[in-house]
Amino acid sequence: MKSIIKYALILVFPGMGLAQVFNPQSKKVTETFFPEFSQEITTPAFQKKKGFTKYKEMMSFLQNLGSKHKNIMKLSFVGESQKGKKIPLVILNKTSTVEDKIKIWIQGGIHGNEPASTEGVLYLIQELLENPEYSQLLDKLEIGIIPMANIDGYEMQERTAANGMDLNRDQTKLTVPESIYLKQAFSDFNAEVALDFHEFHPFRTDYLQMGKAGYTVPYDVMFLYSGNLNVPGSLRELTENTFVKNAEKFLAEHQLSAHDYFTTSKDNGYTVFNLGSINARASATSYALSNCVSSLIEVRGIDIGRTSFKRRIATTFFIAVSYMQSAVQEKEKLRSILKEAQQENKDVIIRSSRKPTQKELDFIDLSTNKIVTEEVNIRNALRSKPILTRPMPTAYLILPSEKKMIEKLKILGVKVVQTQQPEKLEVENYIVTRYKKAAVKFEGTFEQTLSTENHSVTKDFPAGTYIVYTNQKNKGLVFETVEPEADNGFAAYGVLKAALGDELPVYRYMNSKLLSN
Repeated sequence: MKSIIKYALILVFPGMGLAQVFNPQSKKVTETFFPEFSQEITTPAFQKKKGFTKYKEMMSFLQNLGSKHKNIMKLSFVGESQKGKKIPLVILNKTSTVEDKIKIWIQGGIHGNEPASTEGVLYLIQELLENPEYSQLLDKLEIGIIPMANIDGYEMQERTAANGMDLNRDQTKLTVPESIYLKQAFSDFNAEVALDFHEFHPFRTDYLQMGKAGYTVPYDVMFLYSGNLNVPGSLRELTENTFVKNAEKFLAEHQLSAHDYFTTSKDNGYTVFNLGSINARASATSYALSNCVSSLIEVRGIDIGRTSFKRRIATTFFIAVSYMQSAVQEKEKLRSILKEAQQENKDVIIRSSRKPTQKELDFIDLSTNKIVTEEVNIRNALRSKPILTRPMPTAYLILPSEKKMIEKLKILGVKVVQTQQPEKLEVENYIVTRYKKAAVKFEGTFEQTLSTENHSVTKDFPAGTYIVYTNQKNKGLVFETVEPEADNGFAAYGVLKAALGDELPVYRYMNSKLLSN
């Protein structure tokens, strides 16, 4: 079956009631497409007949593993949740002859209603420590793991943190306490490969308005990796064509299905499918902009309880193992690309657009329990095009008044220095030519939309002016936060205050000569 999908999102089919809109996964769908795995798993959730791992159960599990593997596992805490629970960080680092181990960061549970993410990460820790088939990976890798990032949300099986904020929409504005602790820990670890495990909702409302009785997604897992054009092309290519492809092959060997991640949204009343990521506010792109191989992994699981739970945990585990194996196998290539990426000197991409196209996607037709193929309208972030660019400056100069910006840049792992004396310099300024403030808050913030013009000026800078050089590892995060038109930048979220006609307290230093500091 092939047809162009143009369903209005408000469309209601005759006879479709609420029970159908929120259609749970039937036994028939599970048995046909997602049969449960039989392997033994002894993580905390499997010590009881229902429910998921609680914080105390996780801590007991981790402390027990730590006491048995003191020479390999280090358990510490990066901060506290809003309700006062300590956020654990597990470091696995085995003594070996390899001195320059590749560093891999793994996170689970940033959304509290995605339980297989935390459970899968706990299973991974256990297998790396106690299964000889996988523990050998620790000879060549150092692994940092946050198993339950959003503890308060996880305890309630709710997506958001205790204050209602989404931690995976807070990666640049950094307003939630947990976000700050997690990002600082990530920056300190200095990862070369990063994975953030999630679960997706297989019965989105848009899917249930398709066909006679609705469709559902037929994949065990979907990969979200960045198409952001400030991530160097060689790094994007390595992520997509080596790490993701190798993982897909490994999953197929275990009869698990995969696809690039897509969601749906409204566009003039029609359903549009969005493929990939470009937004620095979420982990897939935020990690990549810190110059590492990055993927956000979406396992099929929200709102289906413990259905196929072992299968979901195994999927999480196999992907982590595959990324580790790829890192070991491609060590020289990985290091070379990361080094080249840091040295790359290209235009700053301030805004980009997703490439519109059409693509065939498979679904499970709930009326027939069979796979159907639909041709859909896609906005592809993995093939984005620039729409606003500027030449890359040697450095950004930020006035001493902007301490809040500097604090957040440092949490993002950006290196900042200060001038020791006043200096007159030729720079480019930013003059606000268009300004709009949103009427409704997004994640606790009234967003600002700016347009600016640059003018060459000679300006007196006071002692204590901040210098942010662009020849550093995390320069992509600098571009995405400091440039005032950036969709997820400090200006957008009000960290950088602005008004029509303002000269912003940020300047572009274009001279190749480094400044004294």
